[in-house]
Amino acid sequence: MPRIRKDKMARSYAEPFWKIGLYIRLSREDDNEDESESVINQEKILRDFVDSYFEPGTYVIVDVFADDGLTGTDTARPNFKRLEGCIVRKEVNCMIIKSLARGFRNLADQQKFLEEFIPIHGARFICTGTPFIDTYANPHSASGLEVPIRGMFNEQFAATTSEEIRKTFKMKRERGEFIGAFAPYGYKKDPNDKNSLIVDEEAAEVVKSIYHWFVNEGYSKMGIAKRLNQMGEPNPEAYKKKKGFKYNNPNSDKNDGLWSASTIARILQNEVYTGVMVQGRNRVISYKVHKQINVPEEEWFVVPNTHEAIIDRETFEKAQALHKRDTRTAPGKQEVYLMSGFVRCADCKKAMRRKTARDIAYYSCRSYTDKKICSKHSIRQDKLENAVLAALQMQIALVDRLAEEIERINNAPVINRESKRLSHSLKQAEKQLKQYNDASDSLYLDWKSGEITKEEYRRLKGKIAEQIQQLEANISYLKEEMQVMADGIGTDDPYLTAFLKYKNIQSLNRGIMVELVKAVWVHENGEITVDFNFADEYQRIIDYIENNHNVIRVIENKAI
Repeated sequence: MPRIRKDKMARSYAEPFWKIGLYIRLSREDDNEDESESVINQEKILRDFVDSYFEPGTYVIVDVFADDGLTGTDTARPNFKRLEGCIVRKEVNCMIIKSLARGFRNLADQQKFLEEFIPIHGARFICTGTPFIDTYANPHSASGLEVPIRGMFNEQFAATTSEEIRKTFKMKRERGEFIGAFAPYGYKKDPNDKNSLIVDEEAAEVVKSIYHWFVNEGYSKMGIAKRLNQMGEPNPEAYKKKKGFKYNNPNSDKNDGLWSASTIARILQNEVYTGVMVQGRNRVISYKVHKQINVPEEEWFVVPNTHEAIIDRETFEKAQALHKRDTRTAPGKQEVYLMSGFVRCADCKKAMRRKTARDIAYYSCRSYTDKKICSKHSIRQDKLENAVLAALQMQIALVDRLAEEIERINNAPVINRESKRLSHSLKQAEKQLKQYNDASDSLYLDWKSGEITKEEYRRLKGKIAEQIQQLEANISYLKEEMQVMADGIGTDDPYLTAFLKYKNIQSLNRGIMVELVKAVWVHENGEITVDFNFADEYQRIIDYIENNHNVIRVIENKAI
């Protein structure tokens, strides 16, 4: 900055009284810069400049307008906008900035601000860096050749920097490194590695409660929000502020610290809680246009096992299944109806509607009620729930018998003997194959050394090749048979354990319904059909039992 002596600035008329606004911007790009670029040090530099540049009593610093953590090309700079408003209202008549890059990296915006906004509102603009600009002391300083050149340089620098940052972020996302400014609720940044997440135990307990209430206790999302508000639990935004972070929720303009159904929904649908890093859901259009656009799911960066899970995969999947169902709550209550989203008409396939008449709850066909295009299909809620419970108890009993049969098969001596036989046969076949391959190599040397004729070599080579082909086919068959036995099903199979953990079930809840039941079909005569989850797994187990029964019969017949 060229030092302008105060005696040379003396004028024959009285100096205006300057109401100064200092503008500061700390960019994300400054994160790794030295301390001189911090907000505190930028402010100190500007205050020192004011003290040395202005005569005492001729000014007052109205405010410091600081945008922290924004890029130079970010047009949504709240404090820059606030400063503009103060200039328009004449609350500030002198704006001071450290460099043009702190205020502008877009040449068009820079020129419009300096050549139109400042003159129109009769304000003074000072840039303390290079080029030095003071539109009051030297009105032409803002229109000098160096100003647009510097603006062009800043704009090009912004483009280059933006591209480099994008490349860096892409690499970090691909490696599963967290690049967000704030950790998701329930986590915090590792103090030893800002790109890693560690569990925030206090918030994680709330996340666990949200999933438990939703999956196991049948709470609606709004019901969960109300419960947390009644408990006085701060929402994620208020929690971060309580911890000292300068955080504003981009999805809310209320800032009241209260939970909402939409906040609960975002937590229930965020895979990060299972230990999976999911990033890149949104992106800005360009370094100039900072509007966020959604990115197709297939283009997201998804990296598993990057951090400790708060919610297990099974619970998370149950929560996702619940999202797809009609989850209406009882009037004045927070819990979802037990059968909400499960009951359907067996004829028109539409969801059935819950109604109450004379304090008796029942389900009836929606198509019959609304359009009269289906028959009445009606069943009392208590009878429906009892029927579903009975069907589930029968299914669990069936699964229990299947588990016993699997255990009997796996422990059958004939199966164990067959497994050992296959293993021994495979080792013998592989040993013979090696011997024939070695013989083939030796045969060539015998021919070259003259121990056998060319005709003998060809004849023996053909026989050895035939034996090798047969052995390779046999080895392939033995490996397939061993793989079939290795792919066996144990009593710890997920399908079996899913049902058997409710072996002594006496009542239903939402968690059980979501985990085990796919749909409940109501027929015109009042009969019901229950479709259970894991239909493919059930068939796989039936096939396994049948196949092994066949294997046992074949082996026993061979023994006879």
